[in-house]
Amino acid sequence: MRYEGRLYRPPSEADAYIVQATIGCSWNHCVYCDMYREKTFRVRDLAETLADIEAAGRRFGDRVDKVFVADGDALVMPRTHWEPLLAACRRAFPALRRVSCYAMARNVVEKSDEELRALREAGLTLYYMGPESGDDVTLRRIAKGDDHDTHVEAARRAKRAGVALSAIFLLGAGGTERSDEHARASARLATAMDPEFLSALTLTVVPETPLATLVKRGRFELPAVPSLLGELRTFVAEAAPTDALFRTNHASNHLPLGGRLPRDRDRIVATLDAALDGRIALRPERARGL
Repeated sequence: MRYEGRLYRPPSEADAYIVQATIGCSWNHCVYCDMYREKTFRVRDLAETLADIEAAGRRFGDRVDKVFVADGDALVMPRTHWEPLLAACRRAFPALRRVSCYAMARNVVEKSDEELRALREAGLTLYYMGPESGDDVTLRRIAKGDDHDTHVEAARRAKRAGVALSAIFLLGAGGTERSDEHARASARLATAMDPEFLSALTLTVVPETPLATLVKRGRFELPAVPSLLGELRTFVAEAAPTDALFRTNHASNHLPLGGRLPRDRDRIVATLDAALDGRIALRPERARGL
């Protein structure tokens, strides 16, 4: 298997085989993100990708039950790449039960319903979508590229195609200035998107990113830890998906939490209140990361 540069995947794909079908991110403007800045986006040669899958099949065979298709927004690939890739995965991994990828909202809405259904039937069953915020002001400031309504439409289209959705929100993305607006609007968007999986990460100001420059110029201030936990409390208290598996198990977070929303809302809020009161220890700073 051949990989270019650093690879990223969601925590829940830790045991998945990663096939790098695209290099980098087709958008690559988000001010906080340095994941793909050293890469120039391209779709890999299909023959190379299929050869990697075949090699992985020979090596791992029926030990692989999940495949994550990298890099940053692989759904942007055309159907003519996706369908051979998915067929190759089915051949290589007899125990395969899930193929997933990152997906920008625009990637979803730019595909037809027929394309989305065809890819789902071929085996692409889960999208990881990171709105980061439901607040359009914050979305513009972090240069996300898609607004609240586009994310709602993308979620609707994914559901109509039978694709499961994992929605990711970013604590602190609104800065101190829009902390409350960011938290409440994110809860509203999580409710409207109604994903099967829901998670929160915590913003990290990475050196050499545009966000780091904004911080140096005094144009962005990351909320303090109690405020970040307060955002999470607001988000959990107000988000009302039908039944979402909720996690804050990413290494960036100060407090790992888990449960289902809305069923476990009261328990999670009580845990957050205990942490805010100092009765539960937070993750040590040395243990946090990207």
